[in-house]
Parts: sequence; structure tokens; C-alpha cells
Amino acid sequence: MQLKNYILALIAIACFASCGDYNKVLKTTDASYRYEAAKGYYALGQYSRAAELLNSIIVSSKGTARGEESLYLLAMSNYYGKNYEAAAQTFQRYYQSYPKGQFAEEARFFAGKSLYENTPEPRLDQTDTYNAVTEFSTFTEIYPNSKYRQQALSYIFELQDKLVEKEYLNAKLYYDLGDYFGNCTNGGSNYQACVVTAQNAIKDYPYCKRREDLAILVLKAKFELAQKSVAEKQLERYQDAIDEFYGFQTEFPESSFMPKAQALYEKAKKFERNEDEY
Repeated sequence: MQLKNYILALIAIACFASCGDYNKVLKTTDASYRYEAAKGYYALGQYSRAAELLNSIIVSSKGTARGEESLYLLAMSNYYGKNYEAAAQTFQRYYQSYPKGQFAEEARFFAGKSLYENTPEPRLDQTDTYNAVTEFSTFTEIYPNSKYRQQALSYIFELQDKLVEKEYLNAKLYYDLGDYFGNCTNGGSNYQACVVTAQNAIKDYPYCKRREDLAILVLKAKFELAQKSVAEKQLERYQDAIDEFYGFQTEFPESSFMPKAQALYEKAKKFERNEDEY
């Protein structure tokens, strides 16, 4: 049964919940009574009350006719009540308990959606973002013809952009740190970290919106790494920076970063020519 039809089917119960005394419902030990009241509160959009009642009967309802529906309603109550962490956990619990259940498709989709709603800004820990991508990816594999498929794919691309942004900020931080810790006298580890982080992001997300920004960071970091390297490593690293410039020029010939890239290339070529004279 689709959710909108399910809600319509519950409207008949709404009067019971709206006229009933919630405190009296809480005092009763009758699980069936609590279950019906919870459905009524859910239909009225009183999700915190519905969730509280459903939580109280989930264990005792396991294995009964109302067990599956109660678990799903609890997950939806948490979701609409914006308790996204609890919602994700409950949706996962549902599809693990009822992999072929009546609401299995919706549960898998909304597990991802709950995690999606709970994802933080790019600067913060992205565990929920990774988990949401995994949920949506699994969903599209299990339900390739689902009406939610395009939404799931759209969320995946959006979440991947957030993960890329996180990696870009990390790479830029390494670049901005430069030789802050004095590492450049020993090879410039901050610049090396910038290069590795940015290149991994490009490899993992080849079609990301930040590809050009990551690419110029790699070029700039390689040039700084060469410039601050010990003498015996400079020529090799300048040549590496020159190769990076050629790749950048080929992929982004109209880039707004091209003047900067060209200037770095000229400096690297000048060093290379001076070395050749010796």
C-alpha cells in the first residue's frame, strides 16, 4: 500500500486520537489500544506522540500482525518528526527484519533520505554522507525500476559533490599550510599531501564540479614542492610540474586559472633551462 493511500485509510481513526486524552493513552497497558491511538496521532501529523506510543509496543508487537506496520510507522514518525538519526536506524531495522515486507522499498529509500537530511556541511565529518550514498546506491541496485530511482540518483550526485567539496577543502588547507611546520626543508610534506588529496578526489569523482579547482591546486602544489625541495630533487620535481601544466592546459584550455598556470610553467621552464646550461 502506498504511503498516501495509507494515510487516507487512517483518517477514519483521526477523530479517535484527536478527541482522546493522550495521558490516558499513556497510562493504558493495552498494546492494541496504543497501536490504534498511535496510528491516529500519525494521521493527524502528531509524530512525536505517535513515535512515543509505537516505541512502547515495538518489542511486544514483534511476531504479531501489527509488528511490521508498527515498525514502519515508527520509522516514518521519526522521519516526519525530523529525528533523522532514529529514523535511519529504524528504517534499516525494518528492511533487515522484513526484507520482502510490504514497505521494504520505501524503507530502503527513506533510510537513505534520513541520512541525507542529517548530513552536515562539508567542513564537518561526512560519515552520514558516505552512509547515505551507500544506502541510495544499494536501493537503485535492488529496485532498478522504482519510482524513487531518479530521486535516489539525484541525491547520490548531490552527496558526492559534498564529499568532493570536503576533499577540496582538505587539499586547499594543506596548500595554504605550505611550509608552516618547516616541512619544506625536508621535501614539503604539506604540498605532497595537497597533491595526493586532490588527485585522489579527481580519481574517485572524475566528473565532479570541482575538477578544475582540484587540478589547479595540484599544479600549484607541485610547483611549490619543486621550488622548496632540496637541490638534488628540484629538477625532477620541476619537470613533474611542467608535465602537470601540459595536462591542465589540454583539459582546461579556456580556464580562468590559465594565466597563473602559464606563469608557473614559465618559471619551471626557466629553472629547467638553467639546469641544462650546467
